[in-house]
Amino acid sequence: MTTFGSAMSQAAIDAAGQAGMQALRAGDPATAIGKFQSIVAAGAADSAVWLALSMAYQAAGDRQSEVAAVTQVLEYDPDNIRANLIKADALVALGRRRAAMGFYAHLEVLVPDLVGLPPQIAAELNRAREAHAKLKQGLSDYLLAEVEKAGFHPARSSRRFGDSLDILTGRKQRYVPTPRAYFFPELPAIEFYDRARFPWLDAVEAATDDMCSELMPILEEGTHFGPYIEVEAEKSSHVVASSGKEQVSAVDDWTAAYLIRDGKRQTPLAERCPKTLAALDGVPLETIEGRAPFVLFSKLTPGAWIAPHTGFLNSRLVCHLPLLVPDGCWFRVGNQVRLWERGKVWVFDDTIEHEARNQGTGTRVVLIFNIWHPDLTEEERHLVAALMTAVETFEAG
Repeated sequence: MTTFGSAMSQAAIDAAGQAGMQALRAGDPATAIGKFQSIVAAGAADSAVWLALSMAYQAAGDRQSEVAAVTQVLEYDPDNIRANLIKADALVALGRRRAAMGFYAHLEVLVPDLVGLPPQIAAELNRAREAHAKLKQGLSDYLLAEVEKAGFHPARSSRRFGDSLDILTGRKQRYVPTPRAYFFPELPAIEFYDRARFPWLDAVEAATDDMCSELMPILEEGTHFGPYIEVEAEKSSHVVASSGKEQVSAVDDWTAAYLIRDGKRQTPLAERCPKTLAALDGVPLETIEGRAPFVLFSKLTPGAWIAPHTGFLNSRLVCHLPLLVPDGCWFRVGNQVRLWERGKVWVFDDTIEHEARNQGTGTRVVLIFNIWHPDLTEEERHLVAALMTAVETFEAG
């Protein structure tokens, strides 16, 4: 292209470009650099010229000038695959490994799947991925060794610091609360909460046998469990997976028998489970007129998978009390994967991505109930409840 004030005609620019490419192919990078630089000096260089110039500098062994030239390409086109690869490789050659990792990572975002690519391009991108993996492992090993010198021990030191190290080095992903409908600010991003914050847990767990005695006849009758998935549009946030696909492997794989639903006791099941409900008397259940609390037996059949998803609002936490737990059942919240243990409650933030799977041969049943987030004040709970009730009654008004 011709630039205002250029001393070269378009024909001269084209000729210099062709001569530069011929010299580069002939193994004469010095001549190639001269030809491409003449175009640059004339103010007529486009991204193709800068890319060719970077390749000429690479052939000449001048990696610093190679980086400078290819950076001009990325100014025009930050998603240029070839330019990102050239810059990453050049930065490695210069010993600037951390900077190189950013460009390798961007390549993986630009081309997440190598299937179907021409073999030569796929081979180059695969080489880049291997180089990136090696750099990440090297960084991880170095950082771990350095913090161990400072006294860090993976098994004994702060779990939060260990998680931060894993996130920094790419061994773990950063998960944050992403409620689908209502976000209450300034609440912590905690996957599973420390049970010490909930002194009422022991009393709930002590009723495990009583709960099972009430559950078993209901389970054996086989008529009280219905699909967990809600169909109302305003509750779709509970049932859409993070991928946008269906949340559960099949609609009958994940079913529920409600004792309390939308804040109302469900007859006759509630009357059949007095000990279960009595065990929750000291629990700060989320209470919202027309919406909460929820108390239910949740059943997951063998082979069922609840795909990664997030919950509705972060002003509450979700509690699971496992009652029937065959081998092969696991639950993930963020980076933490846990196995259910009969009679042991955990409290988690369901607005952080989570999933569940029953890879065993038996049915898994847990008691699920929601509680107010412990960091909300009484006033905040009252106002959140009023707000959510208003959301429910908006259309009715």
